[in-house]
Amino acid sequence: MSNYDERCCGTGVCIINSQGQCWCGQVWDGNKMVAPTLKPLIAKPQSNNDVESEVEVDKDSEQK
Repeated sequence: MSNYDERCCGTGVCIINSQGQCWCGQVWDGNKMVAPTLKPLIAKPQSNNDVESEVEVDKDSEQK
Protein backbone atom coordinates (compact mmCIF):
# COMPACT_ATOMS: atom_id res chain seq x y z
CA MET A 1 0.00 0.00 0.00
CA SER A 2 1.32 3.36 -0.93
CA ASN A 3 -1.19 5.44 1.05
CA TYR A 4 0.03 5.72 4.61
CA ASP A 5 -2.73 6.46 7.15
CA GLU A 6 -1.48 8.75 9.94
CA ARG A 7 -3.88 6.98 12.30
CA CYS A 8 -1.87 3.74 11.98
CA CYS A 9 -0.51 2.55 15.34
CA GLY A 10 2.91 1.92 13.83
CA THR A 11 2.64 -1.75 12.91
CA GLY A 12 1.99 -0.95 9.26
CA VAL A 13 -0.93 -3.37 9.07
CA CYS A 14 -3.77 -1.09 10.14
CA ILE A 15 -6.96 -1.19 8.09
CA ILE A 16 -9.12 1.63 9.44
CA ASN A 17 -12.73 2.18 8.36
CA SER A 18 -14.56 5.50 8.07
CA GLN A 19 -15.71 5.26 11.73
CA GLY A 20 -12.07 5.10 12.88
CA GLN A 21 -12.19 1.40 13.81
CA CYS A 22 -9.20 -0.79 12.96
CA TRP A 23 -9.50 -4.49 12.15
CA CYS A 24 -7.55 -5.24 15.38
CA GLY A 25 -10.23 -3.62 17.54
CA GLN A 26 -8.55 -0.31 18.31
CA VAL A 27 -10.40 2.93 17.60
CA TRP A 28 -9.26 6.44 16.70
CA ASP A 29 -9.96 8.83 19.60
CA GLY A 30 -9.07 11.96 17.64
CA ASN A 31 -5.41 11.91 18.68
CA LYS A 32 -4.26 8.28 18.63
CA MET A 33 -5.42 4.68 18.31
CA VAL A 34 -6.69 3.33 21.62
CA ALA A 35 -8.48 0.25 22.96
CA PRO A 36 -12.27 0.56 22.70
CA THR A 37 -14.22 1.56 25.77
CA LEU A 38 -16.06 -1.23 27.49
CA LYS A 39 -19.81 -0.91 27.60
CA PRO A 40 -21.65 -2.41 30.59
CA LEU A 41 -23.91 -5.36 29.92
CA ILE A 42 -27.50 -4.71 30.84
CA ALA A 43 -29.07 -7.91 32.12
CA LYS A 44 -32.80 -8.35 32.12
CA PRO A 45 -34.15 -9.34 35.53
CA GLN A 46 -35.28 -12.94 35.67
CA SER A 47 -38.87 -13.62 36.53
CA ASN A 48 -39.93 -16.70 38.46
CA ASN A 49 -41.48 -18.05 35.27
CA ASP A 50 -38.09 -18.14 33.54
CA VAL A 51 -36.59 -20.55 36.05
CA GLU A 52 -37.89 -24.08 36.32
CA SER A 53 -37.76 -25.06 39.96
CA GLU A 54 -39.14 -28.55 39.62
CA VAL A 55 -38.43 -31.35 37.19
CA GLU A 56 -41.33 -33.48 36.09
CA VAL A 57 -40.69 -37.19 36.40
CA ASP A 58 -42.29 -39.69 34.04
CA LYS A 59 -44.37 -41.77 36.41
CA ASP A 60 -44.40 -44.78 34.01
CA SER A 61 -40.62 -45.03 34.05
CA GLU A 62 -40.59 -44.81 37.84
CA GLN A 63 -42.81 -47.91 38.31
CA LYS A 64 -40.71 -50.91 37.19
